[in-house]
Amino acid sequence: MNADGSGQTNLTRNSAWDDWWPAWSPDGKKIAFVSCRGGNCEIYVMNADGSGKTNLTNHPAWDGAFAWSPDGQRIVFVSHRDGVGGIYVMNADGSSVIRLTNIAAWDSHPAWSPDGRHIAFESNRDGNYEIYVMYADGSGLTRLTNNVAGDYEPRWSPDGNRIAFNSDRDGNMEIYIMNTDGSGITRLTNNPAKDVHPAWSPDGRKIAFQSERDGNSEIYVMNTDGSNQTRLTNNRAYDGEPSWSPR
Repeated sequence: MNADGSGQTNLTRNSAWDDWWPAWSPDGKKIAFVSCRGGNCEIYVMNADGSGKTNLTNHPAWDGAFAWSPDGQRIVFVSHRDGVGGIYVMNADGSSVIRLTNIAAWDSHPAWSPDGRHIAFESNRDGNYEIYVMYADGSGLTRLTNNVAGDYEPRWSPDGNRIAFNSDRDGNMEIYIMNTDGSGITRLTNNPAKDVHPAWSPDGRKIAFQSERDGNSEIYVMNTDGSNQTRLTNNRAYDGEPSWSPR
């Protein structure tokens, strides 16, 4: 859809109920997504008009929760192929799969920094879900958040100076923002419903997100200080997991 919610167009249509987690390639020419159309969840890619759908992962285990590298050459993703939710990286054509994390924990929702040097992700390796960051080769692991509630889904700002994320630290799931060293945590949304899946606009001035505040899941947008929260979609079906085009 357009950034104001108009012009909504269906790109995928199949008997599987879930084509989800769309993400634009950095050049805006392709969209990767997760689909269970083949009997288990895999990562696919298609042209931005919905044509040319191709399965990038082809493994009996679950593959999903991914992010493009800034140069569009690689994709970081989560897979159960080794028995737990580890983070892997592959070339954008699905070749050369390499495991980056190796621990008996759930590591998920990776996000590449704009300079390509780091990957942020969520993990329950310390007993509850926190946000971590590591170098793109899997080294230099650092925990950024530390609280008894869960912190999830880190997303880097386009300038690389801040990270938006979900947290239920105040009793329900809200969207927060922090500096990339974990300092300066600020809550952006504040209502009894669940607000999740933050996505930065390319200019860093807005954040799109998913909310159930009006009774079902819709897509909203707000300024990066949390002001001017506006609903973009309005129907009885599920709308969620927004992703901005790079243009």
